[in-house]
Amino acid sequence: MCDEQASTIRALLYSGQITEIGGRPSAAPVHDSSSTKRRPAGVKTDIRNRPSTAGLIAAFAAVYLIWGSTYLGIRYAILNIPPLLMMGIRHLVAGATLYSWARWRGVAAPQLREWRHPALIGVLLFLGGHGSLAWAELHVPSGIAALLVGTLPMWIVVLARLWGTEGKLSGRSLTGLALGFAGVFVLFGPDAWRHTGDLNLAGIGAILLGTFIWAAGTIYMRNVKMPDSPALASSMQMLSGGAALLTVAVISGETRHFELAAVTRTSWIALAYLTAFGSITAFTAYTWLHTVALPSGVATYAYVNPVVAVLLGWLLASEPIGIVTVLAMVVILAGVALVNAGHKKEHAPGQSNQPNPQEEAA
Repeated sequence: MCDEQASTIRALLYSGQITEIGGRPSAAPVHDSSSTKRRPAGVKTDIRNRPSTAGLIAAFAAVYLIWGSTYLGIRYAILNIPPLLMMGIRHLVAGATLYSWARWRGVAAPQLREWRHPALIGVLLFLGGHGSLAWAELHVPSGIAALLVGTLPMWIVVLARLWGTEGKLSGRSLTGLALGFAGVFVLFGPDAWRHTGDLNLAGIGAILLGTFIWAAGTIYMRNVKMPDSPALASSMQMLSGGAALLTVAVISGETRHFELAAVTRTSWIALAYLTAFGSITAFTAYTWLHTVALPSGVATYAYVNPVVAVLLGWLLASEPIGIVTVLAMVVILAGVALVNAGHKKEHAPGQSNQPNPQEEAA
């Protein structure tokens, strides 16, 4: 009998159906040879289903295309809805939906004291980050906005170094930072100014400031205790950030000049798209990918999203693409790639497959 059980276990191991022996089975697959170690808790089998190719393609398409299209979605949504009000509605609805889903899945309701960190992070990310971005897109083309937001990994590395959570930066990381910020300055070239009259210093400054604030929120999140459930943590941040956005919208007078009857179908559709697809669908796909794919593969969205945003802005909104814009895109993405490569090399032993919801796009 024991020989039969041992033979069965070996057959399952060779077929890849078992990836862990001993201990408690986790809910998410981890593609790591270390997961097959024998643990002292006894022999237990955890049979996991491999993700289908169709499922992987659909999830990557959601992260690539949906998040890349959110910049254009913001542009259409703020045609008739004030930017802070629009973002506030978006994140309140998305946050309430994710919170309800997490509770339905059996996640315990957070205690009042557990709201402290998610609330502060939500204000930083969604009021400081998305609020600035939405306002800036009144003046800056969506493709340019995406390129500027694409510098986020560089800001995170810089702030982490200043915070003291990063060691000395490698030569590769420093080269990447120099390239990335050089790419930002390329956007100030005469070609960019000649192709659009909407590009202005205030809009560009607002996006860079918002990206900096988003990075600060991300660094803060890494150093505090957050709820174990990514969906619950993100929903708490969205609810807090949405409430802050609506509060500032009221204080700034956006609601006084807002006319519900004046909102066009295009703006309503864009707002619904940003909420249902940008904040909920793509986030769900992103979280799932972190359980079935390598982090390095999932992280490629940071390079694809700006390209998608620039192309969609040109194709659907007639946003011009000049030579300088293309050059800046190449330089910025090359810089981000070098920064990420240097960071992975420095932290390779501690890599994790856990998702970081704070990396969400617009």
